[in-house]
Amino acid sequence: VKLMNFFSSDSSVGVAETFVAMGCIYFLIMMIGVFSVRTPPEGWHPQHFETKVGNRRKLITHANVDADTAIKTPQFWFIFVVLMLNVTAGIGVLGQASVMIQEMFSIEVVGPEKAIGVARAAGFVSLLSLFNMLGRFFWSSISDRIGRKNTYSIFFILGAILYILVPQFGTLGSSLLFIITFCIIMSMYGGGFATVPAYLKDVFGVMHVGAIHGRLLVAWSLAAIIGPTLINYLRAYQIESVGLPPAQAYSFTMYLMAGLLLLGLVSNLLVKPVDEKYHYENQG
Repeated sequence: VKLMNFFSSDSSVGVAETFVAMGCIYFLIMMIGVFSVRTPPEGWHPQHFETKVGNRRKLITHANVDADTAIKTPQFWFIFVVLMLNVTAGIGVLGQASVMIQEMFSIEVVGPEKAIGVARAAGFVSLLSLFNMLGRFFWSSISDRIGRKNTYSIFFILGAILYILVPQFGTLGSSLLFIITFCIIMSMYGGGFATVPAYLKDVFGVMHVGAIHGRLLVAWSLAAIIGPTLINYLRAYQIESVGLPPAQAYSFTMYLMAGLLLLGLVSNLLVKPVDEKYHYENQG
C-alpha cells in the first residue's frame, strides 16, 4: 500500500509500478540467496553431531531415485495427495478469512460489542499470515525429531478435529477460540510446505530432490484452485439455494474440509519405503 501511494499519480494508481518494484526487490534477494548457498564437503556435519543408527527411521533412504522414475512410484502420488489436501484445507481459508470472520461474528449474530468489523478482520488475516510463517519454522523443526510422516499425521488428525469444532465456536459466539483455531490450522498449512522437501528427501534421496519437489508443486497449483472454489461455491450455494444465513453457511464446508484431511491422513499412512528396484543405483 505504501509503495502504491508512493508511485500514484494523476495518470496511474501505482499498481504496475509497485509490482515492478517488488519484482526487482524479490529478484535481488533471491539472487543473494542463490550465490550464497554452498554444498557442504562430503562427510561434513555440525559440531557434536552424532548419528544414532538405532534411531534411524525405516522410511529414510540412503539410496536415490531419479526424477523420472520417482513419478512412476506410488509413493510420489501418495505424497502428491498429502500435499494437495493439506494445502487445500489451508489456502481456501486464507482467501476467505476476512469475509468468514465478519459473517460468523456480525452484529446480527453476536451483537455490537462482540462483532468483528473490517479493521479487526484485516488484523485477523495478518495474524494468519504470521502463523503461516511461524509454522514453517516450528513444524519443520518438530519433523526433525518425530519424522515427516508423523508430522503430517498430526496435521491431518489435529486439523480435522479443529475444522469440526469451528462451527461450534461460531455457535458459542467465541471469536477468540475461532481465531486460535485458525491460527493453528494456518501454522500447519505453512508447516506442510516447509516439511515436504525433507519428506521427499527421506523417501527418494537427495540426488534429484529439487526436480521431484518441482513436479510435486503441481499439487499446490491444484489446491490453489480447489480450496478457494470449494469455500466460495459452497458458501454461495448454502446461502442462495438452501437459504441459510451467512453465519451458518460455512458449517458444511468446515465438515467437508475435515473429511478431506482424513483422506489425506489415509494417503499419508500409505507412504512406505520405495522398492529397491526403483533406486538409481539398481537401474541398468
